[in-house]
Amino acid sequence: MNHKAGFVNIIGNPNVGKSTLMNAFVGEKLSIITSKAQTTRHRILGIVNGDNFQVVLSDTPGIIKPAYQLQESMMGFVKSAFEDADVLIYMVEIGEQALKDETFFKKITNSKIPVLLLLNKIDISDQEQLENQVQLWAQKVPEAEIIPISALQGFQVKEVFDRIIELLPESPPFYPKDQLTDKPERFFINETIREKILLHYKKEIPYAVEIETEEFFEEEKIIRIRSVIMVERETQKGIIIGHKGNALKRVGIEARKDLEAFFGKQIHLELYVKVNKNWRSNQNQLKRFGYNN
Repeated sequence: MNHKAGFVNIIGNPNVGKSTLMNAFVGEKLSIITSKAQTTRHRILGIVNGDNFQVVLSDTPGIIKPAYQLQESMMGFVKSAFEDADVLIYMVEIGEQALKDETFFKKITNSKIPVLLLLNKIDISDQEQLENQVQLWAQKVPEAEIIPISALQGFQVKEVFDRIIELLPESPPFYPKDQLTDKPERFFINETIREKILLHYKKEIPYAVEIETEEFFEEEKIIRIRSVIMVERETQKGIIIGHKGNALKRVGIEARKDLEAFFGKQIHLELYVKVNKNWRSNQNQLKRFGYNN
């Protein structure tokens, strides 16, 4: 039987459902999901294997106009998604009119590879609005194949995945068949902690945070983890810790529960908060955290 394999890269504006779609395809929570913009900072691979196929999915940060160095690096991940894609998924949501960066939009419209334009969140629309949106995007991206979906509800997700497999080239697998992602364990620990901060803190705080897992010791029945929450200023450190440490404790409890589900083991999680001044604009610090690779 012929084997198919290829890279399927998902791009779009912030909060259109890219991470929800990839997690639905993979069947695991690889990308964190919140209602806040810029939840995804890295390009995250999720690998789906079958007997005669391997789909390498790539979730990317939402397309924005960068305001500081970290965001420049995030948009670098999006640019790279155009370079190695065998199939490009351009994801929009009901009511959306355009991509926030005209340069990226031109790349999509001029793409020489198959483009699936997924019109997401149709569960919150009516038939008239859906028809108008399909017509709008058919004019804007005439070469794309438009498929209305609801990633959250699972509507048309399997149909999209089947179509992806049809479009993939014949190729041996790129990764071992039992591999789920290209990211190490510590990456998912960091992202789980960051998700809780995105959920529980407001304004600038979540965007000024980076997580670094300094220790990861796996024993037979327990994994012992020590992670540091980096902030840019002393005032942010106080907010993260909260009154009598209660805010930080809540982050730790919720992250530990998710990590126990992810690893299938008891977790002992220690969290600390440190100031790493202006790390979002520091090239060396960004490289250290994996943004400028």
